[in-house]
Formats: sequence, C-alpha cells, structure tokens
Amino acid sequence: MQGGQTDPMQTNQIVALFEAQGGLSYDGESVTQLQHGWQCGRLAAQAGATPALQLAAWLHDVGHLMTGLPGSPTTQGIDDAHEALGAQLLGGLFGPAVGEPVALHVQAKRYLVAMQAGYRQGLSPDSVRSLALQGGPMTDTEAAAFMLQPHARDALRVRVWDDLAKDPGQQPVSVPAALADLRALMQQVLQAA
Repeated sequence: MQGGQTDPMQTNQIVALFEAQGGLSYDGESVTQLQHGWQCGRLAAQAGATPALQLAAWLHDVGHLMTGLPGSPTTQGIDDAHEALGAQLLGGLFGPAVGEPVALHVQAKRYLVAMQAGYRQGLSPDSVRSLALQGGPMTDTEAAAFMLQPHARDALRVRVWDDLAKDPGQQPVSVPAALADLRALMQQVLQAA
C-alpha cells in the first residue's frame, strides 16, 4: 500500500503478505524476507524474549512488504519508511509492545552506529544505504532522547537480531511450517492482550 495509508488487516492478511512477497530479497542480501523474519523471530525466542517481542522481531520488516515497491528501494535512493507502515499495522493489531519496537528499530540502528564503535562496519550494504536515507548516525542529543522512549531497549534488541538474521544457511523446514509458527505466535500475543 502506498502513501502511508493502510487498511485494517487481520492476521491472515499478514500471512498472505509473506505468502505473496516473502520470497523477495534485499539487494546484496542472501536471504529472503521470509527467511529474515523467521530468523529474527527465532533469535528472539532463543534469547528468552516475551512473545510480543518475538512477534515484533518476526514482523519488524513487514512494512517492506506493504509498500508495493519492487526490489530494494535504497538502490533508487528511496526510504520506504517501512518502520512506520509496519508499526501502524502491528500497533493497531497487537498493541505497543509489538508496534513500538518495530517503529523504533530504524532509530535503533542510527543509535548503535553513533554509540558503538565498529557497529557501522558490520552493516550490510543495504543497511548502509538505508542509514544514509534515514538520517545517518544520531547526534548525542538524539541518542539521549531515543533512550528515554519506553520501548527503546526492546528496539535495540530487535535491531541486533535484525543484523544477525541474514544467514543463508538458516531456513525453515518449509514456508507453510514457518507461517504456521507465525500464526501461532500472533494468536498467542492476541490472547495475552
């Protein structure tokens, strides 16, 4: 969907996004959108994250699937604002414990580039391109303000998993199995809300 507007979506529509576009890859990345989300969700689960934070990790890039833009927009100099699209959708369905870490995961990258020596060198080429489009490293003032936000620490965790979830050797047994796990996690979060 374009223009920053989204219609209310149900969990089956989120799954449908991954069924239709989960095979898309980032420019220069060796994983698909589905693999990336699945890996992020698994890393969150392995770290003992709450179900809501696991879901935020799984779906942090769902906004990329909502834009309707082909390929990697960064190669065309476009910031697709995927974090805002995803947060609007997910916050409306699952609440702030899911939506806010998604909304802040791009800011978390900007924070980590500014505050951790060497972090930028570990970014993928697509992440470096998007960093420039998203405002570059935070200033000290921006970083201090970022850390005052209630879900900043969760966003930092999502960002770390985001960086690690690009392993072409890690993939689900099957797409239907991965999406069944996603459905179950969404149901668990909805029931807990």
